[in-house]
Amino acid sequence: MHRLRVKFGRGDQLKYLSHLDLMRLWERALRRAGITPAYSEGFTPHPRISLAAPLPVGVTSSAELMDIFFNQRISPGEFTDRIKPQLPGDIDVIEVTAAAANAPSLQSSVRFAEYTVELEDNRDARTLASAIAGLLAAGQLPWHHKRDTGERFYDLRALIDDIWLVDAQPGSCIIGMRLRCDPSGSGRPEQVAIALGFSETPQHIKRTKLILASQG
Repeated sequence: MHRLRVKFGRGDQLKYLSHLDLMRLWERALRRAGITPAYSEGFTPHPRISLAAPLPVGVTSSAELMDIFFNQRISPGEFTDRIKPQLPGDIDVIEVTAAAANAPSLQSSVRFAEYTVELEDNRDARTLASAIAGLLAAGQLPWHHKRDTGERFYDLRALIDDIWLVDAQPGSCIIGMRLRCDPSGSGRPEQVAIALGFSETPQHIKRTKLILASQG
């Protein structure tokens, strides 16, 4: 069994693509490229392709990680050369590397996700920095979120590892966030923005990094 790890980005044109549609996109691209992944066993075999963490709809990224398993060896260079022409322009293959076939799954290994969040706001840099410091100093931040299955209550502060001010201009700013992203829970940038006192929906959210357990 052979395993390749693909790092790729997703731009504005495809940011509303669902997780399922994204997986179908990659499966179609593999077929057109003549690349055959390994398949799972059972009554309904499916390609052994897995993402580290589904990207929320409406969010762009330069840091998605995906593992693909193969029964026959294919080099990272050959895979890249064959797959790139079959992908839409808004999917950018950044890096392809070989990974140990018996290494832990990406889903179990991811620990944090970093984002840049662009927001409209009239506060100056000092006021924004004070709001960030106040949130990071909080021991807890009780939160509730309405879902189709009902309300969920949790501690939002426990999902925040770090927040920093990237840039502040009159009427707008960019906030950096490192949020927990593991099997026990994932932070949502738009909720953190609300907790910081932003009243407007973020103009743009981009995932810039996924941090795995092996990276500390």
